[in-house]
This record gives sequence, structure tokens and C-alpha cells, in this order.
Amino acid sequence: MASRPVADDNGAQPAQLADILQERYLSYALSTIMARSLPDVRDGLKPVHRRLLYTMRELRLNPAATFKKCAKIVGDTMGNFHPHGDAAIYDAMVRLAQEFAVRYPLVDGQGNFGNIDGDPAAAYRYTEARLTEVAETLMEGIDEDAVDFRETYDGEREEPVVLPAGFPNLLANGAAGIAVGMATNIPPHNVGEICAALLHLIKFPNAGFDKLLSLMPGPDFPTGGELVESPENIAQAYRTGRGSLRLRARWEVEKQKGGTWQIVVTEIPYQVQKAKLHERIADLLLNRKLPMLADVRDESAEDIRLVIEPKSRNVDPALLMESLFRNTDLEIRFGLNMNVLDADQTPRVMSLRDVLQAFLDHRHEVLKRRTAHRLDKVESRIEILDGYLVAYLNLDEVIRIVREADDPKAELIARFKLSEAQADAILNLRLRRLHKLQEIEIRDEHKQLAEERKRLKALLADEGGRWDAIADEIRAIRERFGKDPRYGPRRTVLGEAPAAVVVPVEAMIEREPVTVVCSQRGWIRALRGHLPADTELKYKEGDGHRFHLHAETTDKLLVFATNGRFYTLGCDKLPGGRGFGEPLNLMVELGAENEIVVILVHKPGRRLLVAASDGRGFVVEEDGVLAQTRAGKQVLNVSGKVEAAVCVPAEGDSVAVMGRNRKLLIFGLDEVPVLARGRGVILQRYKDGGLSDVKVFERATGLSWKHGGGERSETRLDGWLGKRAQAGRLPPQGFPRNNRFG
Repeated sequence: MASRPVADDNGAQPAQLADILQERYLSYALSTIMARSLPDVRDGLKPVHRRLLYTMRELRLNPAATFKKCAKIVGDTMGNFHPHGDAAIYDAMVRLAQEFAVRYPLVDGQGNFGNIDGDPAAAYRYTEARLTEVAETLMEGIDEDAVDFRETYDGEREEPVVLPAGFPNLLANGAAGIAVGMATNIPPHNVGEICAALLHLIKFPNAGFDKLLSLMPGPDFPTGGELVESPENIAQAYRTGRGSLRLRARWEVEKQKGGTWQIVVTEIPYQVQKAKLHERIADLLLNRKLPMLADVRDESAEDIRLVIEPKSRNVDPALLMESLFRNTDLEIRFGLNMNVLDADQTPRVMSLRDVLQAFLDHRHEVLKRRTAHRLDKVESRIEILDGYLVAYLNLDEVIRIVREADDPKAELIARFKLSEAQADAILNLRLRRLHKLQEIEIRDEHKQLAEERKRLKALLADEGGRWDAIADEIRAIRERFGKDPRYGPRRTVLGEAPAAVVVPVEAMIEREPVTVVCSQRGWIRALRGHLPADTELKYKEGDGHRFHLHAETTDKLLVFATNGRFYTLGCDKLPGGRGFGEPLNLMVELGAENEIVVILVHKPGRRLLVAASDGRGFVVEEDGVLAQTRAGKQVLNVSGKVEAAVCVPAEGDSVAVMGRNRKLLIFGLDEVPVLARGRGVILQRYKDGGLSDVKVFERATGLSWKHGGGERSETRLDGWLGKRAQAGRLPPQGFPRNNRFG
């Protein structure tokens, strides 16, 4: 049998560090889950919110009272109930007062409590607050033994474990929090729809889920917006308690003079900061990611008005907004996670039906406790009134006993069979209340209380009657808050899931003409516009011009090198033309021993003829050479040291091959196979030297080459026609001495 660890003189015992850490972390996790991050399903509040509201009630800050400094409220909450930092308490209080953060504010704030742009609230010494009617409804009956109380952290006071919750706060205002190993995210809903679902569930306890969803079809966010999730996904999310809801901004097109128009965003998604949204759109515009957009302005005052100007009146508004939805927070995904603490303080994910039923069960328990508490009060009062009536019927005898008896209380109890409470009440009765009218008032009060006692006992004995009473309370809530113009009708529109809109690449990147310039040392840049070939450009000392081609910002460039690899570059990623550019080998893994052969603008569907200096080559599909990485894509396998390689568009029916031995051979393009990669076939055979240049052309139009400052062509080509892999013969007179076509 293992012996227990021996304690030292101070009572400390040795223990494994892992066991201690596990125990401490478990305690921390449970504390975070139960006392900080997850709301209670019954009142929808976390401890900090509950303590804040209870503190404000203790300070008598009801909706009709004058405002009081938030510093006082935060201080009392921290000192009496919530032993945490003042900043956390004030932040929680600010959120309860923000109309754009909660659907039905629980705190009525006076002063700067922040705004939808994301600006913070003023310090708590400058702001004031009091409770709203909604918060007052949450605590209605708290003094009537409606809920349990527990000792505060210091044992000097008591605080409610949960509020009576006469208002369905969890679903109405939602909740969000991150605990250890779990989180919660519940959207706000419309209280009128919540009450309709609750009433239906009271009337039909086994109501179908589809019926509840028809009464309560989805969230109702305080900032409005349009819910564009499919009904099937919404139903699945509410059934399981987990899901994702797609929320978009609401917008409209404003017509202007001359056939022009602009888009005005009037509502933005929940929890999106308008200033950051505006900044994001402006950044995309500056980086030319939204070519259909000309300008964006924030003209908001009390209402949101974000103006979006198109670049042309011919732009499709739906296409412009679709590009904004994809790239900005004008569209968000709200993750629904209905993870809450149930009545037993156990965290679990609940369905919509479970949450509704938990609220009803709580209200039923509160009703029973309040009814029992009121019954005790009524019976205590009736007992006192019975004693008063005995005194009035025997007034002379009572007066005699009070005047003459040594112990009038005991004498009254023995003489008239009274209780101690009745005897005390009689002895404390003032002489002025002994007149006849007072007796009549007491008899009337006794009669009313007797009727109330009968009604309360009947209510406690009748479960159906209690549910009818709860239904009446819910109808009163719907009338009071569901139709209140301050909160208004449903704000979030339930739209249809949008069809898939294809946004072309041109809509995402601004299409502008550029001139790509590459120097002899491999420095590349892109200049705006299509510049003439003879444009004078600056290069680094010792460097000069090599490649010059026209493209657009939406184009892709194919770079072919002497190692037989193709590299892909986006024109929009190239450096601008103000400097000398950047070395190409920093953008791709070219290698110092390899050289650039050619740079082409990619054309989908085109074919290329690639050849090495040993005279071997083949035709390759251009779409198949696009590289996804900086390392490029190996296409032409070369052996040994390759002095040169060639890549030309395979647009024509004939191939002209020129060797360094100054021999020209022409043959049909159909003799060259189409491969994905490899060494290829022999195009021209050499005794010494190798391939110098290749050209694909239409035989009917003739073979052309550069001559002096112009171009020369030859149509009589019979002397050079042959079969692939032959040696060829000397070129026509006037062919360049460098043995190249251009």
C-alpha cells in the first residue's frame, strides 16, 4: 500500500507539478465558463451585466429617475458585487447602452457612449446612465422571492443568482463570449416574433419546429441589413444551435442628371464599424482592385449614407455591389452558436425550441414563487386584520386588559385566543384608529384579501391557470415593447439567397495599358501606357534595353529561360516605372546561371514552339505551361550546358529553322509533335554548331525577317523546303549575318 506524502513543518505536502497545473487550469476554465463568458439561458445575462443592472436598481436609477455618473455605478458594482477591473465593467455597461450593439438597450446613457464608426465612449467620469424600461422589466418581482440570492464575493451582501426576466432578453438582445474550450454567439431577434413563438409554444407544447420558425423566421439585427441565407440553412442552424448566417448591407440606386447614378448604402451588417468599412473600400480603390468604382464618400449624419460612385454609367450596379460584397464587410458571415448555461448551470448548445422552453420554464417557476410569496403576505395581513376585528368587537375589554393587566400581551392571547402577531398588532394600535370608520375599512380590506387569497391558492393549484397567466404577461410584453415606435418593427429584411454572380477578373483588377520593359541584366518594370519602341528610357550604369512589349494590367506574362522552364508573372505585380524596376530573379527562382530567352503576354488556347540550342524541340499547349510557384514549370528538358533556347508562338503552318552554321530549313508544322514536356524531336541536324533561331509562319504569305530599319520577305521558298531533321541550305541573299529572323 502506497504511503501518503509526508507534510513538512508548515503543513505543505509534495505533489506532481502536472497534477497541480491540471487542477488549477480546470478551476480557471470552470470559472471562465460559468462566471464570466457564457450567458444564462433564463435571463440572457452574464454575471457582469446582471451585477451592473442590480447595482443600478439598488441606486434607484429607474427610468423616471435622474441620471447618475457612470463612475459611481461602476465603482459600486466593482466594490460590492464584481471584483474585477473597472474598464471591463464600464465596457460592458457601454455596450448595454449602444443602440447599434443591442436591439433593446438595457441602459439609458447620457453623454458620449461611442458610435457605429468604432469611436470609443468617453471616460466614465463624463457620462451618466439609468435603467431602461426593458431592464426594469427584467428585474420585476426580484423583491418577491422570485429568484434565489447568494452571498457576494466578500460575504457582506447578497446578489441574485438570476433575474426574474420578465423580458426574453437572451433571444431579444443576443450574446457573445469566448470561454475556455467553448464560445457563444447568439444574434438579436424581434421581441414581437419571440412573443408570438412563446405564446404558440404555451398553447401547443408539442408544436412543430417549422411552425416556430414561421413565427420567428430569423435574427433581427439593430443595424438592419438583409439576411440572404436560404431558409433551409436557417432552419438547420436553429435546429442544431450552430450555423452560419449570411448578412448583407442594404443599398439603393439614386438616379442623377444626365443618366448618371450612384449607389447609397443605408444599412450595414451587424458589428461592422462604418469607418473601417469606408477605409477598406478606399484602400481597394487606391490599389486598383475595384476598376468599376470611381469614388466612395461617407455622407452619414444620424442615418447611414455611404455613397459609392461608379466609374461609368454603363456599369451594372449589381455587378459593382457583388465585387464589394466579395472584398469588403458589406457582406459578413454571422456564426450562430447557441451555447448557454442551462438552469442547472451546465453549459450546452441549445436549439431554438430548447431556449424558448427554458425561458417559459423559468417564468413558470418565477410565477409560482411570486404567488407563494404574495400568499404568505396576504395570509399574514389577514391574520393581523382578524386580530383587529376581535379588538373592535371587544373594545372595552381590550382597553381594560391593557390598562390593568401586568402582562397585557399574555392576557390578550389567553382571553381571546390570539396569536403573538395579533396581540402585538393590537397593542401597537393607535387610539385614533379606534373609530367606527376605521373598523369599516378593515372589514373591507379583510374581504378583499380573502378573495385574493382564494384566487392565489387556486392559481397555485391550477397549472393551466398559471400558463394562462404567463401568456397574459407575454402578451403585455408584446404590446409594450413589440409595438413601441422607439424600437420599431423588424429592421433586418429577410431576402432570398442570391444566385451565383460571376465577377470577371477584369472587374477585380483595373484594366490599363502598360509597357513591360526588361533590361539586359534582367531588371523588369511596367510603365503606364503603350510606349513606342524607340522611347528613351533610363537604365542602371552598364545596363541597357532588351525586351519591350505592350500588355494590360490584367495580363499574365510568360518568361521562358535557357533552363527550359516557364515562369508566370502578373502584370499587376510588376514594379512601377519610376525607378529601374526590380531584378527578375528576385520574383522567380531563375538562378544566376540561367538567362531569359523571351517574355510573352499569355494568350489562352495558344500553342508555343520551344527548341533548345542542340536543335531539338516540340509544340506545347500554352495553357499547360502556366506556373503556380516561383520555381516555375519545367517544360523543355535540356542536356549539358545550353547556350541558347527558343520559344515562339506556333501560329502558322510552316516552321523555319536557322542554324549557327548559316543553314536554313523549312518544313511543315504538322511534323512537330505536341508534347507536355520532354526533349522533343530533331528539328535540324548539324555537324557542328547548333540552332540559332526558329520561326513559325504562313507559307502563303512568305518568310520575313528584319533587314536594316525595315522588313524583307521571301515567297519563293522551294529551295529551302524539306523534311524535319534535314540539314538545310544557305539562306536567301540579304539574310541577317547574326542568323536570326528578328
